[in-house]
Amino acid sequence: MATSKSNPAADAAAAFTPDLEAASARVRELNEKMIEAAKKSGNLSLDAYEKTLKGLVDFEEKAAGASQIDFVNALATAYASFVTEVSNAFTTAARDALK
Repeated sequence: MATSKSNPAADAAAAFTPDLEAASARVRELNEKMIEAAKKSGNLSLDAYEKTLKGLVDFEEKAAGASQIDFVNALATAYASFVTEVSNAFTTAARDALK
């Protein structure tokens, strides 16, 4: 009766052969998680930016309203409006990019 001998080197190599499909699935899953975390972080950063800028614009408008000089009031109001519009365009474009 012939007994087949096993090859220890072949057995060891087979045991350590990577499962490429499983590894690529794990990498793909990790990439998706990283992308989602980056999107969430980006949206939180945009929220903080908008809140900070709104506070600054509100302060500028209040300071302009306290001015006795009409052209200073008009200039500060126009500047606040400009900053608001540019910021809204920026944050809208950034949020669209994060989708």
